[in-house]
Amino acid sequence: MKMWRHCSIGVHMKTKLLLPTLSPSFSFKALLRTLYTLSNTTTTTPVPTPPPSHPRYFSLYQTLVPRHFSTSNLRPDEARRFDSSFVVAPADTLEWNEHITCSEVGSGDDGGVSEEDTKASIPVRAFFFSTSVDLRSLLEQNKLYFIPPTSRMTNYVVLRFGYAKPELNGIGLSGSDCCYMVVFQYGSIVLFNVRDHEVDGYLKIVEKHASGLLPEMRKDEYEVREKPSLSTWMQGGLDYIMLQYLNIDGIRTIGSVLGQSIALDYYVRQVDGMVAEFTDINRELEKTGTFTMERKKLFQLVGKANSNLADVILKLGLFERSDIAWKDAKYAQIWEYLRDEFELTQRFASLDFKLKFVEHNIRFLQEILQNRKSDFLEWLIIILIGAEILISVYDIFH
Repeated sequence: MKMWRHCSIGVHMKTKLLLPTLSPSFSFKALLRTLYTLSNTTTTTPVPTPPPSHPRYFSLYQTLVPRHFSTSNLRPDEARRFDSSFVVAPADTLEWNEHITCSEVGSGDDGGVSEEDTKASIPVRAFFFSTSVDLRSLLEQNKLYFIPPTSRMTNYVVLRFGYAKPELNGIGLSGSDCCYMVVFQYGSIVLFNVRDHEVDGYLKIVEKHASGLLPEMRKDEYEVREKPSLSTWMQGGLDYIMLQYLNIDGIRTIGSVLGQSIALDYYVRQVDGMVAEFTDINRELEKTGTFTMERKKLFQLVGKANSNLADVILKLGLFERSDIAWKDAKYAQIWEYLRDEFELTQRFASLDFKLKFVEHNIRFLQEILQNRKSDFLEWLIIILIGAEILISVYDIFH
């Protein structure tokens, strides 16, 4: 659109240079000569047809030629040359005194999206690579970055890195170099506004104080978008949540749900492994009528199942409502939405069902092992009684 405007204005300026000053003595025949000369000199720079998305544009034909002028008085060859030298504009053309908006003459690259509608994005990443973190030793080495808690929850800490305003309350986080790290005692780590190449550096800070490192790290990603002009406090979307602004309480609330979600995913996979193991035992029992599991191995599975269930309920605090959500309805709305978004209740129900399946199989196998032991003792008693009878018979005959 800008290129077309440039070409049209260039032709118009050439015309003004070639045309003499209009006066009462100026005849239309002189005008035709000038236009005929202009058509021969500007054939090397054709005026491109504007795109369909911009139906309004200037017509050089209507600009230079009076409305009452007609080519009926010209010779046929002159009329053809005169008409072919101009682009005939559609019916909806602009007059010189008509208002032109920027959207009509602009490049159209912005697609009509205003700056107010632009949504700032804050990346959120959750990690789980250990089953325990010593928060006390972590705080001792990172006191400068520690943010004091605003609730009774003591199973996590929040660290802030980079420059931030003294009080991040009602002020958006997007567009700043400040980043936050929420570390939970049960091993989850949630990073806010951290670039990809900086993630490993922040994880190493926690790794020094972690125990029970896992062979494979679990990872999940989410997104927070800030939009101050949002009509409601929050709005959900596909893999993101939109807020009017993100502050410390919002970071704590979102971090608590994401930390529970990534940790729950680890425990679900642990239970899935036990379910698969018992499935193989049941298939072997179906084919051979017996199984070869040792009592020690069975007891280990019992301990593993019980510890997983205890960790999910006690360490993760899956059924404990956030203190911030109790105090403020806005953060209660975020907390409830994210729990539904990550399906924490449904996933725990599935985990509980699988644990009941494991418990049922453990009880069944324990009964089989107990029966084996009882049979062994019974046969041992029979053998001892038989040996005693033989000794008694031997004594009688001798």
